[in-house]
Amino acid sequence: MGLEMKTKCEKCEKKVQDNAYICVHECTFCYKCTNDMLNICPNCSGELVRRPKHAASWPLS
Repeated sequence: MGLEMKTKCEKCEKKVQDNAYICVHECTFCYKCTNDMLNICPNCSGELVRRPKHAASWPLS
């Protein structure tokens, strides 16, 4: 089961792509909101970390 890869910040509703941050419950935030919240999810109090890039964006070798 993969990540849901939400496309909007849950706080400011701006689009997020490669620069998204998530908690263990996949709450999704942009860099600015994550920084303003000191990397703590307001929903679960978990740590917000950089979301991995979608596999489709990886270069093929």
